[in-house]
Amino acid sequence: MPNVSAIIEHKDVVPYLKSRGLFKQYKKAKQILLFGDRLRVLFKEREPQGSGIWSFRVNKQFRAIGFFSENGTFIVSRIDNHQ
Repeated sequence: MPNVSAIIEHKDVVPYLKSRGLFKQYKKAKQILLFGDRLRVLFKEREPQGSGIWSFRVNKQFRAIGFFSENGTFIVSRIDNHQ
């Protein structure tokens, strides 16, 4: 499992979070992941294994979906409503 040293967002992720009132919850989940507590935010690789797409839980309904860049930064490409 790759080590998360930094997390950045695509340009459309933050407006999406703010429009749904999720920005504060997202920032908290992001800090937890950066601190190293992967279980608490359910950080895992998406199916199929080896796809290179990872996600972490923002709250019970939403997940942040992203991938790792060449320098090891996790890039959040979208927020998924998994219900």
